[in-house]
Amino acid sequence: MIHRKFAAALAACLLMTGSSAALADLYIAGGVTSESKAAARIEFDTMIGLDRLHPQLDLRLATGLLLLDGEESDENAAWLITPMLRYTFAGERSVFVEGGIGAAVFLDARIGSRDLSTAFQFQDRIALGGSVGPGELSLSFTHYSNAGIKDPNEGIEVLALGYRLPL
Repeated sequence: MIHRKFAAALAACLLMTGSSAALADLYIAGGVTSESKAAARIEFDTMIGLDRLHPQLDLRLATGLLLLDGEESDENAAWLITPMLRYTFAGERSVFVEGGIGAAVFLDARIGSRDLSTAFQFQDRIALGGSVGPGELSLSFTHYSNAGIKDPNEGIEVLALGYRLPL
């Protein structure tokens, strides 16, 4: 089942590269959930400079898919939309910190032993990274929760290492 979800995600990403989204960059991350299951994130994003506010501040807009591994009945996926503010520190290495609150819509409101109650979840993400080769390497921590919209609100976390590649 996860292989079909991954294939669907890959197909969606390939379709996006042939559209106006080709102006975006590709972000691929792999990590682990708070349920000790594998997670993968495939996103397209774009950066908008906020020079008027501060020369080192950017807005990163991302959308994509989160794929969660598990037993056959526990596999899950979510569509993500994430705006993030990024601050890039002065220096040659372009080290940055970014954070934002976005949204996720899961296929199933259960992830492993956790009951999320709703398919819609808020997504709180923070990341630290820097330039590596032609792209960027980052370590991110993401929390998914329905913010008390409905009980139980057990939430889930994902710790991931990702690479952002300009297209």
